[in-house]
Amino acid sequence: MNLTPDPRDLDFQFIRASGPGGQNVNKVSSAVQLRFNTRGFTELADDVRERLTRLAGRRLTADGVLILEAQRFRTQERNRADALERLAALLDAAATAPKPRRPTKP
Repeated sequence: MNLTPDPRDLDFQFIRASGPGGQNVNKVSSAVQLRFNTRGFTELADDVRERLTRLAGRRLTADGVLILEAQRFRTQERNRADALERLAALLDAAATAPKPRRPTKP
């Protein structure tokens, strides 16, 4: 199942990356903070929303906003693409239903 959120539902904020830097460490905001409102996304079924809540863990706020931070790369564009890929992977993982367990004999 391919769940793609509307780009209008995504909120990007560019922040300064943590960790060691160089000359531009205090000047360049290359890290990306992606905010996605899961409650406003109507294409999610209830079971998928429940699995997404469980998978998101601490990244999900009490208001149902999923916050992903990406700061692996040096440019805003690559960090933005990384955050979108991670969101897509998380939505795909939530969309796949777990296999039912069948009891077996030891």
